[in-house]
Amino acid sequence: MRKAKVLAGVLVLLVVAAGIVGYAERHPLLAWYQTAVASVKGVKSEKGAKGLYYCPMHPSFTSDRPGNCSICGMSLVKKTAAEAPAAGSKPGQGSRKILYYRNPMNPQVTSPVPMKDQMGMDYVPVYEDQATQAHPGVYISPEKQQLIGVKKGKVQVRNLPGQILTVGRVAYDPDLFVAQQEYLQALKGHQSTQTASLGYLNEQSMSLLRDMKRKLLLMGMSDAEISAMEKQGRPESSLYLPSSDDKTVWVYVTIYEYEAGLVKEGMPVRVDTLAYPGEIFRGKIVSITPLLEMATRTLKARALVENPEGKLKLEMFANVRIDYELGEKLAVPQDAVMHAGTRNIVFLADAGGYFTPRTVTLGAKAQGYYEVLQGLAANEEVVTSANFLVDSESKLNAVLNQMGEPNLPGGGRQHD
Repeated sequence: MRKAKVLAGVLVLLVVAAGIVGYAERHPLLAWYQTAVASVKGVKSEKGAKGLYYCPMHPSFTSDRPGNCSICGMSLVKKTAAEAPAAGSKPGQGSRKILYYRNPMNPQVTSPVPMKDQMGMDYVPVYEDQATQAHPGVYISPEKQQLIGVKKGKVQVRNLPGQILTVGRVAYDPDLFVAQQEYLQALKGHQSTQTASLGYLNEQSMSLLRDMKRKLLLMGMSDAEISAMEKQGRPESSLYLPSSDDKTVWVYVTIYEYEAGLVKEGMPVRVDTLAYPGEIFRGKIVSITPLLEMATRTLKARALVENPEGKLKLEMFANVRIDYELGEKLAVPQDAVMHAGTRNIVFLADAGGYFTPRTVTLGAKAQGYYEVLQGLAANEEVVTSANFLVDSESKLNAVLNQMGEPNLPGGGRQHD
């Protein structure tokens, strides 16, 4: 009888113990308390240390199995071998060094000691290896680079030839023709007064001559042209009524404001027309007007073009090509540049898989390259394809950094 009572008592104790275990599993707060007590006493088994889970927002809440945080409901995260201290070790021995603690909602707010924010949330520790490994760029694994089609190119010093494709017309300019006649007459009058040694008239004729020359300059002629016309003693008849003796014509070429700095006197031009497809008429720029057209924001360049057979007729429209040379310049591929409002941005690529944005100052564009004025050095490697995808990764990385999760290869968050 006594034996039966003892067995009954043991059975009751086993049932009670089983009930307590089941209750603890159904109530995370009790499980958290038991885990915290075990952590303080250092009685965790090695198996428990290897399978330790914690809440990212409340690192003090841990569990030996996956689940949710009983405080905020977030999914628990498994600690890696580097994060979990060895069994039985004391804090600070063989563990990662904590530099400071940061506010979980505002990473800019930090503290040298553990504390809680206004909502009662624990500050998150920032470890030394996280601070030293943080990188201003975004890390993209080689596999993902291949997947999104990342291509790279070198920043190099190279010769930059270019061309301007624009339009023009064969000049019919009776106003300039008349202005040339008036200038030549004023020149003759001034020479006559000089011969007669009439001081007052000489001053008047000289003033008139200067005014007429200024008018020619405003209409697009250069000093060299005016001097050549003075020697010939006649206006350019091709501007008004070409004769059989005229083997050249004037073509007025449209130069847009953003290309004005590339065009110089003496540059060669190639002209073609719809009337004579495939036929090229060659010439050179003789002068450029000093006045910008307000409505169209363009300059007028005067090009003297060969017309031996008289095929080019007055007021005929033409396509014009102007070749230019920038010389040896530091250049970046055109596809590497992202235009972001008032800034031009390229992504630098390093051997470690990081991509860092950099603002650059650019010059002229030629043959698929931009001249680099500031921001890059020779032999730096830049992204030439999938820039927008890299930019998206970079913006995502900035958000992660604000959340205190540095984008690290291997140890931290990684886009792969």
